[in-house]
Amino acid sequence: FFFRFFLDLQPLPFLLVPNLVEMSMFHMPRLLAKKRDGFELTKEEIEGFVKGAVDKSVTGDQIGAMLMAMYLNGLTDDETVSLTNALKNSGEILNWDSLGEGKKVVVDKHSTGGVGDKISIPLAPALMACGCKVPMISGRGLGHTGGTLDKLESIPGFNVRIPPIKMVELVDQLNGCMVGQSDTLVPGDRILYATRDVTSTVTSQPLIVASIMSKKIAESPAALVLDVKSGSGAFMDTLEKAESLANALVHVGQALGIKTTALLTEMDCPIGLMVGNAMEVAESMDCMKGQGPPDVEELVCLLGGQLLYLTGIAVTKDEGYQKIRSALQDGSAMESFRTMMIAQGVSEKDAGLLCTDHWAVLPKANEKTDVLAESDGFVQMVHAMPVAIVAGDLGAGRKTQNDVIDPAVGIEFLVQRGDKLEKGQPWARIHHNTPVSEEQVKQLQAALDISQDASDFPSRLIKVIGEY
Repeated sequence: FFFRFFLDLQPLPFLLVPNLVEMSMFHMPRLLAKKRDGFELTKEEIEGFVKGAVDKSVTGDQIGAMLMAMYLNGLTDDETVSLTNALKNSGEILNWDSLGEGKKVVVDKHSTGGVGDKISIPLAPALMACGCKVPMISGRGLGHTGGTLDKLESIPGFNVRIPPIKMVELVDQLNGCMVGQSDTLVPGDRILYATRDVTSTVTSQPLIVASIMSKKIAESPAALVLDVKSGSGAFMDTLEKAESLANALVHVGQALGIKTTALLTEMDCPIGLMVGNAMEVAESMDCMKGQGPPDVEELVCLLGGQLLYLTGIAVTKDEGYQKIRSALQDGSAMESFRTMMIAQGVSEKDAGLLCTDHWAVLPKANEKTDVLAESDGFVQMVHAMPVAIVAGDLGAGRKTQNDVIDPAVGIEFLVQRGDKLEKGQPWARIHHNTPVSEEQVKQLQAALDISQDASDFPSRLIKVIGEY
């Protein structure tokens, strides 16, 4: 219906465009026509639209029509900043005044999502151990990417449903927490996102930027680092798309007074050696013992080092990198995670045991099936997308929001890029609770590229955007 409504709006003469501060049903069609005809909306008009969407004075059809107009005509930088700010202000905003000087070291990180992306789990405790305050609000997995909340919930008793008032308490007492989004934070984004999903406007970059940044800025961080992934296993499958998104995210963050920087990172190959919820927690625990895969440790240290530099805890980014690395190796990150787990519902016994023998606590799959190399050579690449598809089909991911995941299943890699392989040697291991089909094994075999020449393990970092 809203498409007919959208098209039936009469052309709007430029001189008659009002500056709408107060919204009403009478004004909304004129505002829709203004955006439909390609004119720029003012800050007040965008605020009125979001306010009306939340209080229901703007109808669902009108929300859909406005989103389609934004999708077709785009948003200017100023409009994107205004929409982000309006969404942020649509609900509760976290306040850190009770921390005093501590509010200057409140930080967070956001990733655009990838395969095997468990970086938040060791990063948050490492930042806490280095003196940052980390109110990390994370999401669930959907499609081919995993979600931090699903991974954390594979730990028995871990509660991610923490209200904002409790978050402030945990950040004050422990330096951080890892939780899901509260219903009171950014309700406007939930309303707009639900409509974007059914009107095919999800892929609009300005709408993506406003959705991501409104939730992060509602946390009132002093500094924010963004991990924008590029490659076949990322939502942004080309470097050009990823860089455009990174620039837009950084611009909005900086325009709204947050020290914001973005790292463009490679997402052609899965991160680390584990893909699957409990399995990625296990690998995160290894990382917090200083024993994680090189690319996992690199990303944790790069992202954390940026935040330590932005908050002044480190004088240089290199110093920040080394501080985070030390926290992973000296046990202080692990201790921060242990205290966080207990504060968020995990028993002291399980929290302690997870730090020393994680498979005594985490759920394990009933069956394991090895995938064998079909030729000799060196591992050049393991393509992320086929791995994500197989892991999702096993039960590690969701196709819809209502799907139930199996936390125990996933894919384990027995080699990494640059390693030598012999024909018949196991290179991957499927952890499963349902039968594995020949087709799934073939999909994994097709994901492996073998070269006759050895190559070094490359850095994940492509570029830093928003240098300070």
